[in-house]
Amino acid sequence: MGRPFYLAIEGVIGVGKTTLARLLQPRFDAELLLEVFEENPFLSDFYADRERYAFQTQIFFLLSRYRQQQRVQLNNRPLIADYTFAKDRLFAHLNLQGDELEMYERVHRALAEKIILPDLIVYLRASPETLMARIAMRDRPYERGMDPAYIESVRQAYEDHFAQYDEVPVLAIETDELDFVRHPQDLDYVEGLIRTALSAAEVRARIEAVSEPSAEARQRWQVIEEFLTLTKAVGALGAALSSGSENMSDSAVPALNASAESLRRLRVLLERAKE
Repeated sequence: MGRPFYLAIEGVIGVGKTTLARLLQPRFDAELLLEVFEENPFLSDFYADRERYAFQTQIFFLLSRYRQQQRVQLNNRPLIADYTFAKDRLFAHLNLQGDELEMYERVHRALAEKIILPDLIVYLRASPETLMARIAMRDRPYERGMDPAYIESVRQAYEDHFAQYDEVPVLAIETDELDFVRHPQDLDYVEGLIRTALSAAEVRARIEAVSEPSAEARQRWQVIEEFLTLTKAVGALGAALSSGSENMSDSAVPALNASAESLRRLRVLLERAKE
């Protein structure tokens, strides 16, 4: 990349974005960019009456996030953010409609052109049950009446968003069985995934910068992609084995099979590289 990386962590309300950003900061000796959502004066009213306060809440978030993003500078240290500017539009399409959505889109288009994109997005996934449990655990006053149906709609919106997102590489991580705070091995696992994905993103950027990448470059990219797949599978296996669940084998066996299959594919790619 030729400069410190810019990493953004995304996911549904309560999935653990800010917690993970804070835990990774010392490991990467990075600067932090944390969303200042509590400054939104409409937020508590929005959760009480989403239809009535959606537009005010969304416009405040849009302008607040834009001001924060304008301060992004990639100088001497990596940057880790607990949100992306793109999430604002995701929530707008979930909460606005008609003239309000049209007005929002006009403002968003004018601002989005000036935003620096991250080098990698880490998308944290979790089931609705896990999300509701984590929201209850952090016990923010304005989230106490959170509607599970709304959380599910946000979760599905994120899934749809990242299913078609292709502006920068996205690393999706399942977090139902992970606890970054209490289990250091879980944080080690996530850190390893991120370091591998950042390396893969850098190689990808270099390949795409060449009009006609060589066969060797394309081959190297395939190896790195498969290694990333293997890392995720082994991490899932480790998470299953350390979960302490009574049904450990239900998740451990598929993860073991996925690891073995990925290792086989990686061996094939490496053997081809020798030829």
